[in-house]
Amino acid sequence: MPRIKRVFDVMVACTLLLILLPLLLLLMLLVKGTSKGPTIYWSNRVGKNNRIFRMPKFRSMRIDTPQVATHLLSNPSIYLTPIGSFLRRTSLDELPQLFSILIGDLSFVGPRPALFNQTDLIALRTERGIHTLAPGLTGWAQINGRDELSIPVKVQFDYEYLERRSFKFDFYILFMTAIKVARRKGIQH
Repeated sequence: MPRIKRVFDVMVACTLLLILLPLLLLLMLLVKGTSKGPTIYWSNRVGKNNRIFRMPKFRSMRIDTPQVATHLLSNPSIYLTPIGSFLRRTSLDELPQLFSILIGDLSFVGPRPALFNQTDLIALRTERGIHTLAPGLTGWAQINGRDELSIPVKVQFDYEYLERRSFKFDFYILFMTAIKVARRKGIQH
């Protein structure tokens, strides 16, 4: 399954990048035109086997935002750029991660990659063997609560994915992700 999943990831990422190129360019202009700083925000994330990689997103937060998980900020909305809330609500800030899928740092489906400093999440995932999976653009935990889940609950969903993973399950997760994004469910900022 890993080899076929990789072929699927590359083919779909290439196709989406070609189709979405005008939107990517428009979003780059909007980010650059509405706030100071770079268009792309690169964060150090934990990938397969706990290897650190740099993950891109369209920048939705000001450049002076502390480097912590958004839920740890006392008032995350004060750090949003003028279009940051829109980018996050629509998940358009995630589009540059298609490049991470192309180079193999991400898959379409897997546990969302932890920030390098989320030691509690990394430790629990390692303890349960979840760290052996490639992280994903979306995952089982994302469609079951996303930002609303506590770390132990998120890890339980990640473990369920580890145990149940299959193409059929991945396609179900992708389908449900599309529905959740369209309804903007489970997104707090």
